Amino acid sequence: MPTLDLYYMPSPGASRAVIMTARAVGVELNKKVVDVFAGEHLNPDFVKINPQHTVPTLVDDGFVLWESRAILMYLAEKYGKDDSLYPKDPQKRALVNQRLYFDLATLYAAISGYYYPAFSTGKFGTPEAFKKLETGFELLNTFLEGQVYVAGSNLTIADISILATISTIEAVDFDLTKYANVDRWYANAKKATPGWEETRPGLEIMRALLQPKKA
Repeated sequence: MPTLDLYYMPSPGASRAVIMTARAVGVELNKKVVDVFAGEHLNPDFVKINPQHTVPTLVDDGFVLWESRAILMYLAEKYGKDDSLYPKDPQKRALVNQRLYFDLATLYAAISGYYYPAFSTGKFGTPEAFKKLETGFELLNTFLEGQVYVAGSNLTIADISILATISTIEAVDFDLTKYANVDRWYANAKKATPGWEETRPGLEIMRALLQPKKA
């Protein structure tokens, strides 16, 4: 298997999702940290690679791709040993895609909308933002009723992406037990997903960034 360059920060869920998917398909990553807080993403050399100067950014033999969920799809399609992570069947793939878009537009949007203002203001978001967060988890809890995985009968990139997104709750001690199906799925997904333990240091960095804001 080739070695791909990954420009990333260890803490964001998006970067952790790419690392776990790379492990799932068996490719090695040459990890290159881009410290966004220090403005390294605006370095002219990096802007040449990715004009949007976002992380994670993947480079595979000259082919450049950013947006984490697009990267997950690419890795699964090009390097997956089979199509289990990203099914070829149109309906099965459509379900995986729907969950990926739900992750981006609902779960990630709600988590970042409530917790990430702390990076600039020192405080978490509004009660209205927290309500959106609760709604996102309620929906995911409904999707997981009677299901082991979020999109079908086996682990897919939708599980990996959502696992990376909601694992941020460990950094803020969010009470997941209120959502029994999500709680059950989360415990299993951490065991079932290759590379989970490899990404835990990044999650601990996120904890260090967000915990002081709790009070």
